[in-house]
Amino acid sequence: MRENAFFLNNLFFTLNAVMPIVAVIAVGYFLKQIRLFDEKFFPLLNKLCFRCLLPCLLFFNVYNVDNLFEIARYGRVCLFAVVSILLFFALALLAVILFVKDDRQKGVMLQCAYRSNYAIIGISLAMSISSGDPKPVVAASILSSVSIPLFNVLAIVALSIFIKEGGKSVSIVSVLKKIVTNPLILGVFAGFLCLLVRFVFRYVFPVRIGDSEFFTIKQNLPFVYKTISMLAQSASPVALIALGGNFKFSAVARLKYKIIAGVLARTVLCPLVCLFVAVKLGFTSVEFPALIALYGTPLAVSTVPMTAEMGSDSELAGQLVVWTTLSSAFSLFVIIFISVQSGLL
Repeated sequence: MRENAFFLNNLFFTLNAVMPIVAVIAVGYFLKQIRLFDEKFFPLLNKLCFRCLLPCLLFFNVYNVDNLFEIARYGRVCLFAVVSILLFFALALLAVILFVKDDRQKGVMLQCAYRSNYAIIGISLAMSISSGDPKPVVAASILSSVSIPLFNVLAIVALSIFIKEGGKSVSIVSVLKKIVTNPLILGVFAGFLCLLVRFVFRYVFPVRIGDSEFFTIKQNLPFVYKTISMLAQSASPVALIALGGNFKFSAVARLKYKIIAGVLARTVLCPLVCLFVAVKLGFTSVEFPALIALYGTPLAVSTVPMTAEMGSDSELAGQLVVWTTLSSAFSLFVIIFISVQSGLL
């Protein structure tokens, strides 16, 4: 009886973490079907997300890290995340070169192998898994400040190296230019810059501003903080509605083999390999919720607007986001169930 209750609790927990994403995607698809908006509206939503809302979300995540000491405290798990993501990127790069023929699809498939939806559902998922313990939540937040910039830099590389400009291969200078001008990277950079300034004012050259111990946007410019917070909170639902509005069931048959490969890579192979290595390296229940969220969540929603902006196959990207999201409802349940049974959570 207890085993049945335990099974159902984990099943409902996992479904509650993933199904709201599916539901909002369905809302976007429904709005298109009833013609509340025409088809030109949803690509414009993609642009809004990519150039404004998602940069605010990434800035907000980085800015809300307490201080640089926190990042150093979780240095081991951050190092593991960086190394594992880079290794998986390299292996996936080799695979797409060998097996994917269409250059516009190579970067999309490459992202699906290594890039998760950590920015939008990762921290909340880790929070739910940790059952109120603050340490795993802090670990998840710190991990986001390292993994999300890396995800986005690698995404620009993945989407640039296979697309030719004017019939010529993209140069290193061109790739670097895209990295430093990418709105998502700029959002992360702005967050780190504010974090660094806050660190300097607090620990290096303490400056008292009125009733505040030191200057912060949240305390001294609350209207700015609130504005960014509101835009950040809207990023996820707007991106998901745009994804649903751009989704086409007719494309499933044509892309089915790539969808199957992408789903297996994102929801099975990556979490299986990376979490197995994490167990062998001795990571504990403090880090494990964050690692499950990092490796086990579906393909990032921001992949779609970024892919559309950079001239790759955004239709395939949208299909992969939808199907990895649906599949992750089951794969995450298995991962969480096994982790609980093994004493890792």
